[in-house]
Amino acid sequence: MGRVLVTHPLPAGGTDALVDAGHELLEPGSRPLADWAPEVDGILCLLTDPIDAAVLKAGAAGNLRVVSLAAVGYDNVDVAEAAALGVTVCNTPGVLDESTADLAFLLVLAANRLSSDAERDLRAGAWTGWDISDHLGTDVWGTCLGLVGYGRIGQAVARRAEGFGMEVLHHARSDTGVPGYVAELPELLARADTVSLHVPLTPETRHLIGAAELATMKPTAVLVNTARGAVVDEPALARALERGELHAAGLDVYSHEPAIDPELLAAPRTVLLPHIGSATTRTRVAMARMAAEAICAVLAGRMPAHTVSV
Repeated sequence: MGRVLVTHPLPAGGTDALVDAGHELLEPGSRPLADWAPEVDGILCLLTDPIDAAVLKAGAAGNLRVVSLAAVGYDNVDVAEAAALGVTVCNTPGVLDESTADLAFLLVLAANRLSSDAERDLRAGAWTGWDISDHLGTDVWGTCLGLVGYGRIGQAVARRAEGFGMEVLHHARSDTGVPGYVAELPELLARADTVSLHVPLTPETRHLIGAAELATMKPTAVLVNTARGAVVDEPALARALERGELHAAGLDVYSHEPAIDPELLAAPRTVLLPHIGSATTRTRVAMARMAAEAICAVLAGRMPAHTVSV
């Protein structure tokens, strides 16, 4: 049986597969991951754990065979180095799609209707009663939703938008063959009333939405990001909101979590959530279980359900 480093406490039941298979589970304590890596056969980690070349090389010098993330995104792992060293990298796509899509659509609604501003006024005692001109947001039903990225989560958001009678457009690297595909990103940005981001963080998508892209959007438009924070140039977004060049924004992810850009915190008409896209008990348990099962598969000489390649 193998030794598996579990970098953070997981929801109850998340590591059952490893325990049932007889693997020894270890907690990192205060030791750096690079110190642990040579001593374990597998690492079960989260997106906040930097699995860089130093960790992987140290592991490859010992018995490390697999790194499994309880997450979909894997930008915290040096996948190229892992491949070169023969370390399998796994992730957990599929199980969090619907929960994250729910959260994305919550942000679509909340940002358009300026619900955070309204709640803040109520809690501060600034609400003096119903007024016909008070807290005016924008409608979601019957408007145009533009999806940047059209993977599982983007498609799940599209299904929710249909219930609101929205026209749904989407942009992806190649033609999806699905109605609503827009080949050029600027065209989608110009047409959409709400833009929702669903792309992985790669060198190509870093600051995919910057000052020029924000200027392409309607001044009445809303930007929603549940992908990765660095897909958006956050200071540029804050300036656009401050200048009234964008109606509102709804964000669940940030470039330097848990630190938040002060300009973004001060920006008006924002709904800011602390990276809770997959934060339901059922989904988080499923993520942990899938990550654990992937390690069991690799250590048993089997192909896991989901692997990450360069």
